[in-house]
Amino acid sequence: MISLKRNSKTKELVSATGVTSQKFRIYSPNQNKDYKLSRSRFDEFMSCPRCFYLKVNKGFMSPSTPGWTLNTLTDTLLKKEFDECRAKQEPHRIMIKNNLSHLVPYASEIIKDKKGNDKLLIDEWRDSLHYGIKYRFKDSNIILQGGIDDVWFNTETKELVVADYKSQHKKEISQETYFNDPYKEGYKRQLDYYAYILKGMGYKVSSDAYFYICNAKEVDEGFHGKMLFDEVLIYYKIRTDYLETEIQKMIDVMNSESVPDSHDSCENCAYARQRSVIDTL
Repeated sequence: MISLKRNSKTKELVSATGVTSQKFRIYSPNQNKDYKLSRSRFDEFMSCPRCFYLKVNKGFMSPSTPGWTLNTLTDTLLKKEFDECRAKQEPHRIMIKNNLSHLVPYASEIIKDKKGNDKLLIDEWRDSLHYGIKYRFKDSNIILQGGIDDVWFNTETKELVVADYKSQHKKEISQETYFNDPYKEGYKRQLDYYAYILKGMGYKVSSDAYFYICNAKEVDEGFHGKMLFDEVLIYYKIRTDYLETEIQKMIDVMNSESVPDSHDSCENCAYARQRSVIDTL
């Protein structure tokens, strides 16, 4: 799609520079100042080191895309449901349906907000824009962070269980076929990354993790102002053994003065190369 840049407040069209105006977002090789790296940035590095470097080290901005407002609403409504169960410390219906009644939404610690009111720590963990979960990578200046959808608690093992909500539409969904789509590798890394941070924060984290899938049904009778969903719980076994190596590679790229090669299959880089050919004619 072709994206036109607009003022975030007035929505009026403004000149697009292709580079962020927020200098704090640009990383200088071997800088001493702390720098926060989100899960999405790590995923970008794993997809294409060149695109990652240009965004983090040079401040390049990818064309904007519309927000996933329907998916966001689904997440919001699910969080309200799980918070009701969290307050009562009882399993959600999806847990009972899947014979996981030993799991309950994690209650977390009670902390104070900026106004001095009580709130659950998990509310900050879920707020990726302002807080999220955070962990300093080894003795570096890199702070790994991410906003988590939910954390459950295993009442038998006393471990935290990472959970993520996904909204989609597919005719069939099952444990056996869910991870067949190549882009689901990013979903796996997402949960691995969150588990790694929570472990770094000192929590006991289970190797069991779950995707709560809201799969929209295609019904014969039509839309009629409503959508119906199947709720499916997909199991995933956490892997964090590879993360330290890959995160260190990412930091090494950030601390280099050289722009790395792109991934052979990166469509963004391929598009940029073709544009550069035209521009020289």
